[in-house]
Amino acid sequence: MALSVVERIRSRLQETLAPSFIDVGDDSALHAGHAGARSGGGHYRLEIVAEAFAGKNTVARHRMIYAALGEMMGGDIHALAIRARTAAEAANQPTEKETR
Repeated sequence: MALSVVERIRSRLQETLAPSFIDVGDDSALHAGHAGARSGGGHYRLEIVAEAFAGKNTVARHRMIYAALGEMMGGDIHALAIRARTAAEAANQPTEKETR
C-alpha cells in the first residue's frame, strides 16, 4: 500500500532530522480550485521540533526541511507552512494544537 503524502513527509523528516515532535496537516481542501491544487500539489502545514535546528535561523531551518523533502517540493507539495523549533524553544511556546 502506498504511503500518503503526509506519511511520506513525516517519514522523510524523521529519517533526516530525528525530530522529538512532528505534526503534519493536510490543508489542501481549504485551497480547492487554487492553481497549485489543480496541478496536483497539495497544501500542508508542518510543526516540527528537532535539535538539528539549534543555532540555525529560520531560513536555514526551512532549507533543511526542503532538502529533506527533495523532489516532493514543487511536486506533491505545492505549499508548506512551517513552524520549526528546538526543544528549548518549544518548551517556552505552546504547539499550534495547544493554541487551537
